[in-house]
Amino acid sequence: MAGVGNNYQKRGRHYEEVAASYLERKGFQILHQNFYSRFGEIDLVARDGNYLVFVEVKYREHDRGGHPLEAVNRRKQKRICKTAEYYCLHYGYGEDTPCRFDVVGIMGDELSHVEDAFFYVT
Repeated sequence: MAGVGNNYQKRGRHYEEVAASYLERKGFQILHQNFYSRFGEIDLVARDGNYLVFVEVKYREHDRGGHPLEAVNRRKQKRICKTAEYYCLHYGYGEDTPCRFDVVGIMGDELSHVEDAFFYVT
């Protein structure tokens, strides 16, 4: 099983690139990919107009494990929110900066983008 995790990471990075390209075509400016903190990771951080957007990217080859959008549960949302809070603090974004949380789900060749997929979770 050597290399299985590495292949999984490569596939994840590939689909994050797919999502980033899609968002750029929609006019988003990608600021960071794979932002890490001790709280967790955010796949993409982007600007969409005035909004600072934190994007979670989920890929599924098929729907046997459910739709990829369903994989962003409350626990994952909470980690994303804490990491987003740290990101804003680290890069000097004030509390008045409008932020939102989007999810990009990719299943096979189908891409779904949900803006405002969830609200800030404490």
